[in-house]
Amino acid sequence: MIRFELRGRRALVTGGASGIGLAVVRMLAGAGARVAVNHLPGDARAEAVLAELRAGGHDVLAAPGDVGDAMDGPRMVADAIAALGGLDFLVNNAGTPGTSTLIPPAALDRMDEALWRTVLEVNLLGTFRCAKAAAPALSAAGGAVVNVASIAGIDSPGSSMAYGASKAGVISLTKNLARALSPAVRVNAVAPGAVDSPWMVEWTEERRAASAAKALLKRRCQPEDLAEVILFLLAGAGMVTGQTLVVDGGLTLEAR
Repeated sequence: MIRFELRGRRALVTGGASGIGLAVVRMLAGAGARVAVNHLPGDARAEAVLAELRAGGHDVLAAPGDVGDAMDGPRMVADAIAALGGLDFLVNNAGTPGTSTLIPPAALDRMDEALWRTVLEVNLLGTFRCAKAAAPALSAAGGAVVNVASIAGIDSPGSSMAYGASKAGVISLTKNLARALSPAVRVNAVAPGAVDSPWMVEWTEERRAASAAKALLKRRCQPEDLAEVILFLLAGAGMVTGQTLVVDGGLTLEAR
């Protein structure tokens, strides 16, 4: 893995208390960055995670807030930037499937208005709101943004039609944010495949094994696999912007 020296850099990671977000926080903080860890207010995991990170010598601070709320998301970003004293990196990782079970494309009757609103508010509008709120600080620092999309936004059905549409929107949004914030700020995205991380959608062991078998690399992604790529897009990749990098072990290639 490429090693980066990030002392003096300041980062905000949304949805940073578990899964991919937590892996990103660990890597950024391990490289010396000061990291604001966003989590939902009242998330019991966050306090324990922050205590563990601090015990390991990492410089992290809590950034509670709901990115899916039109007022609370931007407020959280502003508070985090004030606490950090500026912002170099933003990782828009917070997301939700809005369902605990897969909804196949043909099950249109299960795609109600409440599901669409929840998924779009968090996954798409939340990403935009956080980027917009962070834009002045990122521009001042010459920073970088990485949005977490999904192969569901490209050519996989994902957990539901709404989830796939929201992540396709994130991919389009990434391109337009790259245009909007250039030349000072680079904006890219990653599109994970099947990832072994805490998630609301229930996966049986049989389905987990099947997804690994379909991937060219014959395994499922770990959160650290995504974090490594995200760190590279933030701290390296100086001539890369507006791109979405698929990180799925070849799952979508084999599926074709």
